[in-house]
Amino acid sequence: MITSIVTGPDTSDTVLTAMSRISAGSLLPPGADIAEPFELPVPGRWANASDRKPQEAGVVLYVHGGGFAQSNPEFEHPLAYRLSEASGRPAFNVDYSLAPEHPFPAAHDEVVAAYRALLAEGVPAERTVLFGESAGATIALEVLLTLRAEGVPLPGAVVPVSPITDLTLTSPSIDAPAGRDGIGRGALEYIVGQYLGGWPNDRVPQSPIHGDLAGLPRMLLVVGGDEALLDDSRRYAEAAAEAGVEVTLDVYEGMPHAFHVVILSDPRPPVAATFLERLSAWLGEDR
Repeated sequence: MITSIVTGPDTSDTVLTAMSRISAGSLLPPGADIAEPFELPVPGRWANASDRKPQEAGVVLYVHGGGFAQSNPEFEHPLAYRLSEASGRPAFNVDYSLAPEHPFPAAHDEVVAAYRALLAEGVPAERTVLFGESAGATIALEVLLTLRAEGVPLPGAVVPVSPITDLTLTSPSIDAPAGRDGIGRGALEYIVGQYLGGWPNDRVPQSPIHGDLAGLPRMLLVVGGDEALLDDSRRYAEAAAEAGVEVTLDVYEGMPHAFHVVILSDPRPPVAATFLERLSAWLGEDR
């Protein structure tokens, strides 16, 4: 396991200020390619900054955050476009069903269906990047376990940002976070309760850390050093590495939950450029 403490001039305050500057409207650049190369069986939107076809370049399958219960397409679609830029391949933002009206396994099953459909359209599994943020990162890690159990070829790379990996909420940082964070135990208990809808919180796939992680794809786990969920990423990275998975853990010092959304801010703070550069470098020749 490779652990990197990513430092820079930004603080939690500067990032929160940058987040407040993000506004819906003109976040996609003029002339952005949002054409649909083929239809998928779940709702969502395409964004392509790569000038390449999915069957050639692969796809970023982007699973958004929002506590399993919220969606903000005005921000998620531009974020998918930025991920396409950084990864050098088209991106598809899954508009999955939301809790509490649609608790587990609704969103999980829809992301599995989207991934299976990509493969059916000729998108190479080894060039597919499964990217999730916050609740979406949890779903992404769940999906890996289901795909492996079903014998489906796994994606070539996985990037979970700020996931909840243990739905029992026993990670120490939840009660003693390294710094300020907008998500505490009360919020997490509510979020997880809505999502599970009565399903157990210590079983797989819904609680990914409780599964057998052997054979999963290489991972770039990203988390802010000030997050209540810091230890969820640390514990998962350690468990995956012990199971033989190639894992890189990037801890961004002083950063709050889901800090990466500042890649949509104008101007971008330095941490946004660092995040995109590190993502692109980690993908390396797979771009």
